[in-house]
Amino acid sequence: MELINSVLCGAVMPLLLVVIGLYFAIKYKFFYVLHPLKLTKTVIKNQDGGFKSLSVALAGTLGVGNIVGVASAIQMGGAGSILWMWISAVCAMSLKYAEVFLAMNHRHFEDGNFHGGAPYYINEGLSKKLGRGFAYFLSCIFAIFCVINSLTTGNLVQINSVSGILPIKPIAFGIIFTVIAAIVIWGGIKRITKLTSVLIPVLAFTYVVLCLIIIFDEIERMPSLLKMIFEDAFNLKSATGGFCGYGIVACLRYGVSRGVLSNEAGCGTSPCAHASSTSHNSHAQGCLGVLEVFIDTIVLCSLTAFVILLTENARAKSPLSLVLSSFEIYFGKFGSSTVLILCVLFAFATVICQFYYGAEALSYITKNGVTRVIFGLIFCLVLIVGSVMPMEMMWQISDLAIALMTVLNLICLFLLRKEGADTLRKP
Repeated sequence: MELINSVLCGAVMPLLLVVIGLYFAIKYKFFYVLHPLKLTKTVIKNQDGGFKSLSVALAGTLGVGNIVGVASAIQMGGAGSILWMWISAVCAMSLKYAEVFLAMNHRHFEDGNFHGGAPYYINEGLSKKLGRGFAYFLSCIFAIFCVINSLTTGNLVQINSVSGILPIKPIAFGIIFTVIAAIVIWGGIKRITKLTSVLIPVLAFTYVVLCLIIIFDEIERMPSLLKMIFEDAFNLKSATGGFCGYGIVACLRYGVSRGVLSNEAGCGTSPCAHASSTSHNSHAQGCLGVLEVFIDTIVLCSLTAFVILLTENARAKSPLSLVLSSFEIYFGKFGSSTVLILCVLFAFATVICQFYYGAEALSYITKNGVTRVIFGLIFCLVLIVGSVMPMEMMWQISDLAIALMTVLNLICLFLLRKEGADTLRKP
């Protein structure tokens, strides 16, 4: 399994992400880069509940790894890895737009809510190209990968990353964490949306403020820091570290992490959240998806990188200790404690969002409500177990599920490229 993961995560998946992402970016004429004001205007004019779905999608991406993943990239590849993150993000924006656009076009309205995502557009979009039976088979395979990813990357990895760093016994933390999560997820998408629409902006704002205080205090060093990033970006070690770091979300492939995309662009998971929006404007919702990537990678990942590089503390033993010690240098124990709390809350937001992704994927395969309840019970049990268990095998399973899911989704996006690109409204 390790060999398969090394091939998929180290070569196949990054190559497909860049090539197919660049294809869509060219098809879209880089409108999100060349016309940012028009994109922003489109988003503001067509809210219609879109920002709530954006909060849910961000909850799924802004996990522990989103902060710690940058630290891992810098430790592995140096300062230049940040430039490769930025370059990768430009390609990721086009992928996010394409999959959200397709999810909006193929969603269904059932039980008073919209349901959609990759399984829906894979099945309906490819039925004429590949035949109904094979298209449905592929959509179910993707849904199974999504369920596995929900239980591993979105569950085990999240709680395991934070359970051992708090001054409380892991099992006690796991039980408390699980009880609170169960109260939220049993309320369905409405309760999840209500919580994340408040929690995510507060967490992101707090983290941004802490980062900006450090950056402004060292503002005179920023030009030389940016120069170092660009100069260091063009050695092979930095380039490799950058792509690995960009692919790290809540689980880090080396040390604390395993590879998933920092903003899940191309994975096919977050379109599920966007499809639940009450908005009926596919283009505007796709633009929100672009905004999701911008907030996740260009803003938050960059701020984290600047703080770490400005503190010159890159010799810390683990990515998490690197982040915490960087803030502690400027703010003392208050800084490290605050960021630690933010990591726990980010992990919580990711867990409840990933439960929704897994439950929706399961509901696509079977409409039996009992299976959703059983999945909820298993999800909660896994949370408790994950707070104390060793993670080696789960990292492998998680890597394999997310890699296969992403590769399958990227191939399907390319096969659906005419619908995903040629129907783009002019920005």
